[in-house]
This record gives sequence, C-alpha cells and structure tokens, in this order.
Amino acid sequence: MEAKPSKKDLYTSYLLINPKEASLFDIFSVLFSRNVKKRKFIESSLEELESFLYRLLIVISVLIQKFLLKLSMPMAMIGRTIVFLLNLFYINGGFFGLIRNIMQVRVVIPDKKAATYLSFVGFTDTRMELDINIKYGNAMYYPALSIMACKAAYNNAAYNQALIEGQWKMEFLGYKDYWNGIRLPLDFLGRADTQVVMFRDKSVDHDTIVVCFRGTQPFNSEDWCSDVDLSWYEFPHIGKVHSGFLKALGMQNNVGWAQQVDHDSAHPPRPAPLAYYDIRDTLRDLLQKNPEAKFIVTGHSLGGALAILFPGILFYHDEELLLERMEGVYTFGQPRVGDEAFGQFMEENFRKNRIEYFRYVYCNDMVPRIPSDGLFKHFGTCVYYNSQYQASIVEEEPYKNYLSIWGSIDMRRNAIYELIRSFIMLTKYGADYKEGWPLFFIRIFGLMIPGIPAHCAQDYVNSTRLGSLRHLHFHPFHHKKNRS
Repeated sequence: MEAKPSKKDLYTSYLLINPKEASLFDIFSVLFSRNVKKRKFIESSLEELESFLYRLLIVISVLIQKFLLKLSMPMAMIGRTIVFLLNLFYINGGFFGLIRNIMQVRVVIPDKKAATYLSFVGFTDTRMELDINIKYGNAMYYPALSIMACKAAYNNAAYNQALIEGQWKMEFLGYKDYWNGIRLPLDFLGRADTQVVMFRDKSVDHDTIVVCFRGTQPFNSEDWCSDVDLSWYEFPHIGKVHSGFLKALGMQNNVGWAQQVDHDSAHPPRPAPLAYYDIRDTLRDLLQKNPEAKFIVTGHSLGGALAILFPGILFYHDEELLLERMEGVYTFGQPRVGDEAFGQFMEENFRKNRIEYFRYVYCNDMVPRIPSDGLFKHFGTCVYYNSQYQASIVEEEPYKNYLSIWGSIDMRRNAIYELIRSFIMLTKYGADYKEGWPLFFIRIFGLMIPGIPAHCAQDYVNSTRLGSLRHLHFHPFHHKKNRS
C-alpha cells in the first residue's frame, strides 16, 4: 500500500468535473441551480456555487470537453496518419522521392523510435541548431535554450539524444515517460502520458541542468481537455490548484502533496514512475555529485503548466538543496494553473528563494488565455511579444480571456496578417525563418479558430531570436551563486 500522507498534505476542498458523466440537461441545469451536489458530473466539497459567471464558465468548459472527447478517436487517428505520411515523405526525399522509390521498389518505412522520426510539432519547425548569436551571459540565453528544448521534447527519445549530444554538444541525461492521473478522482488515465527530457549544459563558465516538460500534443483531446478544465483542489496556505495539471505531475488525489511516495508498493501497480518524485530525486543526486551545478525548469503549453507547478511543490516541501540551486523557470504559452492565493504563494517563495520566473506569451496564443480567469489567475512576469516580435513586460497579455468578443475580432485580423507574413519570412529574415507546409496549413486553420497557430513553437523560437527584449530595461539573467 501507498504510504499515507499527513492531513496537512491533503486538500481542504475540491471541485472535480467529469464531462463523460454529464448529460445536456445536467449541464444546463448548473445555470439555474447553485446546488452542485445535485449534478452527477460534479464532485465537490462545496454545497453551492454562488457565482452565476463561474457556473456559466463551467457549462462552457464542459461543453468544450464533451465536444473534444467525441473527437478523441478521429483526432488520434488523423494525427497518427498525418505524422506517418509526413515522415514517409521526409525519409524518402519528399513526394517525388517517394514516387521514385516506389517505382524502384526501395521505399523506406519510417521507424517511430528512430532519431529521424519527427512529431507533428517537429514538422512545424525543423530547426535544430541553437542561435550562435545568443551566448551564455546574454539576457536571452536561458529563454532561447529553453524554447528549443521545449520544441525538441515533442519528439522521441532518440531524436532528443541525437540533437542534444550531436548538434548542441551537451550531455543527454534522459528522456522519460511518467504515469499520468486523469482529471477524475477515481482512477488513472492508464498510460505514461507525461514526458520529460533532461540534459546538462556545461562549459568553463557555467554548469546548468535543464528540466523540460513536454507540452500539449496537437491531436490528443485529453491534453486539450486538461487545458480548459476547471477542476481544482484547494490546499491550506497555498490556494486552489488545477487538478489535471497536478495529476499529470504525479500528485495523485490519494497522496495529496506527500513528500514521499512508495512507488514499488503502489496499488494498483504503476508501470512508470510519478513525475515530480522521480525528477526531484534525480536532481538531488545530480546536484549532490556536482556542487557547482544549477538547474532551470521549462515547458511549452501543458509543459509550461507542469514546469511552474514543479517548484511550487518544492516550495511546499522546503527542498533546500534544490531551491538553492534553481536558477529560474521559463514557460512558453502556459495556461493558468491556480487561483490568486496560489499566485501569491508562488511569488512570495520566488522572492524568498531568489528564483526567476518568466512567462512568455506570443501575440494571440489561445492557451495562456485558458482556463478563464474567473477562478484561475496568472502571476509572475509576463514577457509579451506582438506579431512583429516586439517585446513588452506586462501584467497580463491583451484580451486575457480567449472568449472575448473584441479579442476575437483582433485575433482574426492578426491571423490574416500572420498568414500573409509567412510568405515573406524567408526574404525578410533568411532561410532559418522559412515556414513549411505543415505550419502554412495551421495558419489557414487559424482563420477559423484564431490563436492556434500562435501557439506553435515556431513563433516562440522566432520571438527569442528576433525579439526586441534586449532593448528594454529588463534583464532576466543573474548568477544565483552571487545572491547569497
């Protein structure tokens, strides 16, 4: 059996939403009744929800989730087919190369575990080299390295190892799959669906371990459901935290935020470890063996949510060694993860431990604007880039909620501009900025659902390389060893 956590490790209140159990009658009844106990698809410690706006947001969230879940199988099948075909063309030298190989009966079939096999995200931006103009000591070094790691994390382990060791000349520390809990309180998702890549960037002037969480898979409806879900747990002296992101990090409802979990005695047994505990223990070992090493945490999309929750649990557990050696957290296109109280808890601890946290948002990216800020709130320093890759430091990105009437008009206008811009990126900025066909079709799709193309890693990489952040009175880079 699992080791039981103390009561202080467990949540004090909760609201858990199961869209699979929701009938349309039940969903819309939420609008007219404060009593959430009557709803089959809501499990909560609360008797009533007073706010009509909050209940309306729950209705919208559940409807979106039910729609996404209906599309789960076709989305997955379409995604697998598209990725396989893209790799088939790629490994055979393009469309005409494939035709030639078919005629010569020497077609190469893609191997999903090979270093040459790319994910869909990998095909939207095939750049592998780091920007040689951004060196250690530059304000953008960690952010630029982080977003390239985030992009790589969408690909398989062999790709990451070949990239990190071959292209970047850094030490590959591993690519792991972790056990994921579903958004519901009763069971697990049933697969290792949280991925993390770790590597070491070491030279004569620095020794940095990078922990990078993989983000939302484009054709994984469960990932998208987590992004829009409004379920939460409330912890004493911390606040309310998004339940789906917590479980993806390995903080299961039966163990709360326990400091230790016995993986071997878990029932039912898990075929993969829980992310937080395994990463924490790995970092402890690495930092103890390397006294000069520091580490940073990063992630894009869903990965950004996990990246910012990871230090939150370290704060709660008072992991002195890790907090002393953590340089910063850099997230890209990160959704909201907790309420205002949680934001205050995080900001206080970042200041106390002198750890930097920067949340990067490109233009009209939809994911930082979800879940709605009716409950969940952003915190920390937001570095916002417009469609010209001009940076500004803001408290919140423009049109902070995705479902905004005025925002939708501006987002569609900007989607048209970005589609036109894609034709001139090569001429204006050079071969490294040329946009391929997969991203072009995403930009076409973005005319119908704006905000999706802006979430792609391509524009975040461009922002760190072309952005004007260095001209601002802002410097997100310090040596923590000089802070004592």
